[in-house]
Order: sequence, then C-alpha cells, then structure tokens
Amino acid sequence: MKHHSVTSPFVWVPDTQTTNQQDVLSNTDTAGCPLSGKRLAVKDLFHIAGLVTTAGNPDWAATHAVASHTASAVSALCNAGATLVGKTITDELAYSLNGQNIHYGTPVNPVTPERLPGGSSSGSATAVSAGLADIGLGTDTGGSIRVPASYNGLFGLRPTHGLVNTDGLVALAPGFDTVGVLTRDIATLATSMQCLLKGKPQVALNSPSLCTLDGSISRAQHSELITAWLQSCEFTQVSADETELDALALSEAFRVLQGDEIWQQHGAWITQNKPVFASDIADRFNACATISGAEIEAAKSVQRRVKHWAAKTINANTIAVIPTTPGCAPLLSTPATALGEYRKQLLNLTAIAGLAGLPQIHLPLFTLNGAPCGLSLIGPANSDLALIDLAQTLLEK
Repeated sequence: MKHHSVTSPFVWVPDTQTTNQQDVLSNTDTAGCPLSGKRLAVKDLFHIAGLVTTAGNPDWAATHAVASHTASAVSALCNAGATLVGKTITDELAYSLNGQNIHYGTPVNPVTPERLPGGSSSGSATAVSAGLADIGLGTDTGGSIRVPASYNGLFGLRPTHGLVNTDGLVALAPGFDTVGVLTRDIATLATSMQCLLKGKPQVALNSPSLCTLDGSISRAQHSELITAWLQSCEFTQVSADETELDALALSEAFRVLQGDEIWQQHGAWITQNKPVFASDIADRFNACATISGAEIEAAKSVQRRVKHWAAKTINANTIAVIPTTPGCAPLLSTPATALGEYRKQLLNLTAIAGLAGLPQIHLPLFTLNGAPCGLSLIGPANSDLALIDLAQTLLEK
C-alpha cells in the first residue's frame, strides 16, 4: 500500500456556523487569557465532544461512538484562550514515528517536503510548522512529540510521565503515554505548558550543569554542530558516564514493554475487527501479540537500570544533553528495511526519558543538509517548567 502526501494536515476543521460545534471552540471573550489569539491544532487521538475520534484509522472510527466529552488537555488550552482550528492526522493508533498514514495521507513536511514529517503527531507538527496553527497538541509515547519537533524545526516537550492529564485520549501504552505540545517559539511552549500543568507539582533547578551524553552525541549525524554549540555555551559541563546505558538494549526493552501494554489496550479490538493497517504498523501489532513473559521480565530489568542511571545522573543540579534524533528526517524514498533499522537507533535515544518517565525538551538549534535537527535537555521528574526556563536561558546566551 502506497503512502500519498496531502497538503492539509487536518482531518476535521470546525464549522463556526454550526451551533453544536461551538462547544469545542474557545470562549468568544478571551481578552486577558494567556493563550488569547493562539490557534490550536489537536491530534486526532484526543476526544472532542460531538466528534468521532479516528485515531488515524477508519476501522477505529467506524467501531467507536461519537465522543461525549472533550479531553481535559484540549479544554485547558481552549479555556486559556486558544482557538481550536482543527483535528490533525496521526499515524494509525499513534504506533509509528514516521508520520505516514495510508488512509488519510502523509502530511507534507513544510521545511523539507522530500523528507518524513515525523510521527505520530505529524499533523499537529506540520500544521504548526506551516503557520496554520500556533500550538500543536500531541502525545509522546516513544517520541511522538520529540521526533516531529526535530524534523519540522519546532520546540517540543514530552512532560514528566503522569503529570498532564491523559483522560479523553485513545491510549497506546498508558505506562509511557504523555501529552505535550509543539510550537514555533519557546514562549508559546512555556505558556501552553503552564496552562496544562496548572496546579501540578513542579520542582526548581539549581543553576544546573549540562551533563553531555558524549557517546550518543558522537554517533549523531549532526555531532559536529552539537559539539560546536556546546563549546560556545557558557554553562558548566560534565560528561555523563554512559557505560551502563551502552550495555543495555534500550530500544528492545522499550519495544517489549510498550508492546505488551499496546496488546493489552488494543489486542481484543484488533482480533475482533481485523482492521486494515499499513504493513509496518501491522507487523508491529502482530509482534505485540507474541511477547513472552520472559521478555517482559528482561525488559523490566533494563528499565530499572535506566531509572537507576537517571537517578544518579539527572537532578536539580545536573541536566542531561542528548541528540533528539540520530540526525535530520529520513527521505520519503527511504526503503522500509532501512527505516526499520533507523527506528531502532531512534528509540535508543528517545527510550531514555521514556523508560525513566522524565521530561525532555527539544531545541531546534541546527540545520543539516538543509533540514532541521537539534538536541534535547532531559530533567528530573516534575521539572518541566524549570526545564523550559533553562532552555530559554540557554537560547539567550
């Protein structure tokens, strides 16, 4: 089945003349609201009252009822003054990092149209990158905020796991699912996350050092750009001890733990309805059904070791610096086998914050071969807003 590109990242846009759709729009009086004047694009994984959530798959849409309630994350942003401009394309059930969808199309990467837009929040990311929205609401389980942020030259935050409410959301793997945002500027990211984290616990950072994951940096396509940026940075820097991490099969552990949860969430529905999936996504779902108890125990052991490493390495005084992705987005023409191998490299980077449940912010600092890329900061649990503040400080230096 061939993926086709689409010019619009939206699968639904509001008809402002239709009364029953007014409930999902921002209040008309937004004067003084923190997100007044900001346009919001919502990944079609979030429920909005009165609409069917497609989750990127027509069979899902056909077997699920119209949503009766709006996800609290959507409501929080709209109540803060943002105006909903549409629901956006997502990879099927959010189970991909490429941004392609055989049913609804692959949103065009506005920066580099010949490259992948990155998933599974591809629609929200490309809407923001193209200037069609100011805030892209998405989810990040294995990298679905961080990866499209990197590919589209955006700021993106995967928050501390469990901190932003995930109600009204089609889950993928609840033990890893998070709700975050994508923006073109860091000020909008900060304000959006303040609205989503209102009343949630937050911790401060103590003028932290930057703890560089030099091995991961050296393996990145844009290693020279990262190194040059770090050399120009005035912050104190230390090198992380990656010996323990390098000995762990991070991507495999993440695949197993995520896959086990995915099959618990969707196995019965898939078995009963036999939905049509893209071949690579179908293969991953099929693999989820065969995960053994021994594999799960081994993966849990890896996760415990990652959490132990993170507890020793990342704290209020020390923030990890890591490439967000191995480099710029792969070309659309990249063969499926090569994308499969690339996915493992990618998950080795994104799995660290995922397995440890920590916040990670992507900074779109670089361009390589005409395409955007960058690096990430990983902070301790509940340091989300302080991590954004740190990023702002770094950008001003």
